[in-house]
Amino acid sequence: MRTSYQYRIKPTKEQAEKIDSTLEKLRYQYNYLLAQRFDWYEQNRCSIDRCPLICHIPELREQPNYYNQKASLTQLKVDRPWYKSIHSQVLQEVPKKVEITFDRWLKGDINGKKSGRPRFKGKGQYKTFTYPQFKRQHFDNSKITLSKIGDVKVIVHRQVPDGFDIKTVSVTKKADGYYVTLSLDDKTVPTIKPDFKADNIVGIDVGLIDFIVTSDNDRISAPKFFRKAESKLKSVQRRVSRRKKGSNRRKKAIKQLGRQHKKVADTRKDFHFKIALSLLDKYDVVAVEKLNIKGLSKTRLAKSINDAGWGQFISILSNKAENAGLKVIAVNPNGTSLECSSCGHKVKKPLSQRMHNCPVCHASLCRDLNAAINIKNRGAHGLKAQVMSGLGVIEKPSLTRRGVWEYVTLQ
Repeated sequence: MRTSYQYRIKPTKEQAEKIDSTLEKLRYQYNYLLAQRFDWYEQNRCSIDRCPLICHIPELREQPNYYNQKASLTQLKVDRPWYKSIHSQVLQEVPKKVEITFDRWLKGDINGKKSGRPRFKGKGQYKTFTYPQFKRQHFDNSKITLSKIGDVKVIVHRQVPDGFDIKTVSVTKKADGYYVTLSLDDKTVPTIKPDFKADNIVGIDVGLIDFIVTSDNDRISAPKFFRKAESKLKSVQRRVSRRKKGSNRRKKAIKQLGRQHKKVADTRKDFHFKIALSLLDKYDVVAVEKLNIKGLSKTRLAKSINDAGWGQFISILSNKAENAGLKVIAVNPNGTSLECSSCGHKVKKPLSQRMHNCPVCHASLCRDLNAAINIKNRGAHGLKAQVMSGLGVIEKPSLTRRGVWEYVTLQ
């Protein structure tokens, strides 16, 4: 079983300077290795059969990859001796990070989803470095020993479970201080297998007025953490704008602004964890809409959508359900607010109309509750299809006269 614990550390002034210096040196190397890849890509991305008749073909060079860029670090320490102050394995993590970033841009991740063009990191934007190997005896209840940095005071707010080994340690600089993240592993603890009751299912409809509305008509209003803190954030942002660029007073104001934003983000994340826990304590299967949140965040409701943090909530809910052996199933969101949950008739209505009134079956209920019931029904059908496909039975969905989807077994 693999899990992660994060603790706050209290480095001395000298240790904090070493951490900051390490981050800056790693940032320089990250930008240099990324520039190497861009340079090779720009000169060699055109296929030879697609070149114009008259063109300049550059000298072919070896393509930069993780292994040859990692091997170049030996010469780097000869040319720039100050890189000897960084642990060798920490430095080797930089070409690995460049490899992952570049491949996500050109090839995509395991799901085939591509990221945007990698960017060079400006001053202060490289915030984490990792020790890929760590010994358990270098961590106790009061301090953690970090190579090339020293013994750093750590605030252990929860103990590491017995039997878990520390695989990696990551040091992160945030707006309010420094943190270490321990990646823990215990192979004797089995992974929890899915063991849920398919009938104990709920559908949730996320929104901006009510954060979620369940198919059981439970409502949780949207907390709007950013909206509530907006006046304070504006005041601090105004203070940053008034300060002279490059001055110490401006740096202090930027740190204060970062702490305020982090407080809003932490409060929102804590709220998401609590809502996810309450849902998984009550239900075994949670059906949610597979929303295009990136597209929705480009509309005129962008600020409210980002404030709600639907993507983070669904991610937390999915991870917690998987760890508990429960299930989160995503359904197609098209028409969940228009279709009648009783008869399936589509009732067109503007976003301002908050009640669903069906002219066919005369059902009258809240628009969000109607959507949540439709999400639950779609989730139940999708879950049944997954179970039947796992048993080797092929089923074909068909629409009944009442407009409800059912599955017919194919012979």
